[in-house]
Amino acid sequence: MGKLNLAICSSASFYTEVIAFSNELEELGINAILPKTAAKIKAEGRENDEAKTDWSKVAVGYHGKAELIREHFNEISGSDAILVTNYEKHGKPNYIGPNVLMEMAVAFYLRKPIYILNGRPDDSPLIDEILGLEPIFLNGDTKLIKF
Repeated sequence: MGKLNLAICSSASFYTEVIAFSNELEELGINAILPKTAAKIKAEGRENDEAKTDWSKVAVGYHGKAELIREHFNEISGSDAILVTNYEKHGKPNYIGPNVLMEMAVAFYLRKPIYILNGRPDDSPLIDEILGLEPIFLNGDTKLIKF
């Protein structure tokens, strides 16, 4: 069987961790498809740069964000499954934000497996929607990814 194509879904705040983690996935024989901004940061060797954009202040405005969202939806469509990287953010463990929830919904609609790297974000206001998409929680064990 060929390599599993796994679209990575992540808060931009986690791109440093995601880039390092993508190397581990590649060693497991998994093709990690990073969000475009994370892939660019990785290709340029800027893994430790923060990926924050104030869309209200950049020339392309929110249209730029819309294009990135659309492009990642296309990557999800072409993948075998998605992997949500959910680390701690704002003091909340296993954080999954609204943008990643949108990506999860696309994968759910396309009937693609949804893997979540860490545990359940039980204190999230989005927990019912997250659980309603029937994800597979890996609790850090990437060996549970089936391909």
